Amino acid sequence: MGCGISSSMKDKKSEKALKAALVIQNWYRGHSAQLKTRQRYALTIFQSIEYADEQGQLELSNFFSFMLENYTRVLEEDPELVTHLSDSNIQDKDRQDYWVLIDVPDSYCGPRLQFPLTFTDIDLLIEAFKQQQILHAYYVLEVLFETKKLLQQMPNFTHIKTSPSKEITICGDLHGKLDDLFLIYHKNGLPSVSNPYVFNGDFVDRGKNSMEILMILFVSFLVYPSDLHLNRGNHEDFMMNMRYGFTNEVLHKYKLHGKKILQVLEDIYTWLPIGTIIDNEILVIHGGISESTDLNLLHRIERNKLKSVLMPPIPIDGDHATEKGNKVGTTITARGIRTNGSLSEQLTKHEWEQVITVFSASNYYEEGSNRGAYIRVSSGSPPRFFQYQVTRATCFRPLYQRVNAVESRAIRMLKERMISQKTDLIRVFQLQDSSKSGKLSVGQWAFSMENILGLNLPWRSLSSHLVTTDKDGNVDYMSSFQDIHIQKPVKEVQSTLIETVYRYRSDLQIIFNVIDANHSGLISMEEFRSIWKLFKSHYRVCVDDSQLDELTERMDLNKDGSIDFNEFLKAFYVVHKFDKLSKSDTKVL
Repeated sequence: MGCGISSSMKDKKSEKALKAALVIQNWYRGHSAQLKTRQRYALTIFQSIEYADEQGQLELSNFFSFMLENYTRVLEEDPELVTHLSDSNIQDKDRQDYWVLIDVPDSYCGPRLQFPLTFTDIDLLIEAFKQQQILHAYYVLEVLFETKKLLQQMPNFTHIKTSPSKEITICGDLHGKLDDLFLIYHKNGLPSVSNPYVFNGDFVDRGKNSMEILMILFVSFLVYPSDLHLNRGNHEDFMMNMRYGFTNEVLHKYKLHGKKILQVLEDIYTWLPIGTIIDNEILVIHGGISESTDLNLLHRIERNKLKSVLMPPIPIDGDHATEKGNKVGTTITARGIRTNGSLSEQLTKHEWEQVITVFSASNYYEEGSNRGAYIRVSSGSPPRFFQYQVTRATCFRPLYQRVNAVESRAIRMLKERMISQKTDLIRVFQLQDSSKSGKLSVGQWAFSMENILGLNLPWRSLSSHLVTTDKDGNVDYMSSFQDIHIQKPVKEVQSTLIETVYRYRSDLQIIFNVIDANHSGLISMEEFRSIWKLFKSHYRVCVDDSQLDELTERMDLNKDGSIDFNEFLKAFYVVHKFDKLSKSDTKVL
């Protein structure tokens, strides 16, 4: 009897333990699924805002066309600006001018390159950059001029061949993420005759080590010109660099010679090949392909005449060199169908079977947000994919902490987008609020948000992060802005003007930098007003000119008739109410 009772008790305990385990398992699965959903929503926010910025770049491109057509003063009185926008070549005779002015002091303890370069210089640079050393401007410019000289000899498309025993590695966007390049070289080996690479553009911007990436890639290219291939991406572009950080990085690291380095880089970008064709069946090109892609046309284009993706396209035989329908900023590898025809014929007939996107910058939006990847291909074999992620502090953090960090950054960016259109949002909210209660249903609020911001986001699901709701589920729509505001440089200026300048601050900075041909950082009040009128007309901005006049008068601190436009734009920044009031916690230009 006693043994029977004991056995029954054990069975009951086992049953309870099993039930408890199932409860815990179900809870864990539900919790993990919830975290994955939050992470997916956060990435959707990042991607939607990035895509909206890309559309803004197209609009900026249209503005430059509009400006050159309408800003008669530029055409009549400032021909140097037109030359700056259309002429890309620095004369070789200028090369000596740089060298006369630059000296490498004995006290310099960074890497010293020996020309002609060898594989040991690649190792030297990598080890120096791992120690966070800066390559002296003398060597930077030497590398840049040697790279330009070699690029000028190359066709628009590089044709390469593989074999079953010789694969080639294709890397996508790096965006200044030096640790990703280190990891690729560590896992996959350094470039060599037996280990060729294609780097498919977007080497720079966003990350903080774009210059180091360029130097490693250019030195590798100079050592192995037949085995390391570089394609131009939409961020190999001086105007994009102004918007996304590389210009500031160069000027910060090279205070004395930074402007000269940028000038040479601006020229080098135009000589980078458009794409790479592998085994006459794989096209590697940045930005993708469309139904109207004409490879024959792209072979004929004078690529060095295209200074910027934001400038008007260059006509060739009645056609245009760029396709506005293409999505920029995405790295695409297209594999054509194996036929007896050439790849050019296949693309012309739209007969490809497969398009692959490869992106090599891990932690792109936020640490822990995504993995990077590269592809290895060879003749007669399917492509092989390799993923990785640079991990530091996050490798020991649990998933919920990583998701919280990514989600927090995404919501922060979204709120900054919302505050930049506060006036328009309030107007639409109030139109929906027929009872003037200050509240809307979640559906009405979501409709209004999408109507103004146009980000194609799951607003209902995001509402708990953005607004407060009452016990009946109605949204207090003014709570959308309760913890964030744009700092006003002048209190009397209307919010509409403040929001407009903040919303378009990146575009305005690029425009003013282009107008500022002598790089003084100053623009006359007359030029400022002229450009603003064109900008307001093209972008259909409804702002009282007297408000802008008052603002610019206040910003002309020494009353000399000119303003520092970079300082002017920095005066407009977002303050997050619950952040500590430090420089790193405010969103500035």
